[in-house]
Amino acid sequence: MNLDTEKLESLLGTMVNELGAAANAALVFTGDRLGLYRAMADGKPVTSQQLAGKTGTHERLVREWLSSQAASGFVTYDTREGTFALSPEQAAVFADENSVVNMTGGFHSLAAVFADQQSLEQAFRTGKGVGWSDRCNCLFCGVERFFRPGYRANLISSWLPALDGVAQKLERGARVADVGCGHGASTIIMAEAFPKSQFVGIDFHGPSIAHAKEHAKHLTNVRFETARAQDFAGKDFDLITMFDALHDMGDPAGATAHARKTLKPDGTLMLVEPMAGDSLGENLNPVGRVFYAFSTAVCVPASLNQEVAAALGAQAGEKRLSEVVRQGGFSRFRRAAETPFNMVLEARP
Repeated sequence: MNLDTEKLESLLGTMVNELGAAANAALVFTGDRLGLYRAMADGKPVTSQQLAGKTGTHERLVREWLSSQAASGFVTYDTREGTFALSPEQAAVFADENSVVNMTGGFHSLAAVFADQQSLEQAFRTGKGVGWSDRCNCLFCGVERFFRPGYRANLISSWLPALDGVAQKLERGARVADVGCGHGASTIIMAEAFPKSQFVGIDFHGPSIAHAKEHAKHLTNVRFETARAQDFAGKDFDLITMFDALHDMGDPAGATAHARKTLKPDGTLMLVEPMAGDSLGENLNPVGRVFYAFSTAVCVPASLNQEVAAALGAQAGEKRLSEVVRQGGFSRFRRAAETPFNMVLEARP
């Protein structure tokens, strides 16, 4: 075998970066769980001894953790003073739970991916998928924490206003079903913003619904129910939303058909889906790389575990999604808004 030295060195360099990224993913998860980032959120320089004292952790391990974070560029090291600090940008990404660019939730989801590796391997062998209820609990919290910053940044300010007349209906008072709501982050954000409207969050995963109910105790205009997307109760909704959920469903056409049946004649179906082009070539980029990875480990196995098993995947693309929505009985479909990570799709009867 003749190897091109230049190509080999480039690939090996990439692999070194990959190994460092994978190894440090576990340490980001650990740092978040132990409150190490949050203890540095004020930006003040600290030594490993000081950070260990603030967090009740072991200094020697904290010192090594700080070193790994500095080598990754996740914290800033002052070589003269021997101290570590978070810049405002680093704090926004790692320490501030309310930041719209907080990324730590993704690392919680990664922990679940590694914990469920044997189940995923078995799914590859059998094609039976991995049920949502069979996943490591880190996944449910991680999904909520990963998506919530984007919902907070865009849902009220730009996504809902981009839909035809929907924001005005919500201001006056509308009936809304949030299907596939998980822990209820999207439902709660909308309910808080539109107190005259009534919201029901729906998900087939009972433990997630129990979690959502706990988080919504302060609201009187929202409730949560455990039900499937294909046959949840209710009718005459003004708006039905599905946030990063349709592509995970085993029967997405059945879900959209039921949404069509339960909407008012002038109602709206809002889909928030991962940003994707309509072909693999269009998605060979850093964002597509993340979504394909999670789609392989989470989204497609979840769909394959269900009765119809459409297995759209997180990079289905607008064209394929439009076909599914039209199968459900909708005649109008358009992309209403987008971000680097999401596309917001509007369907009307």
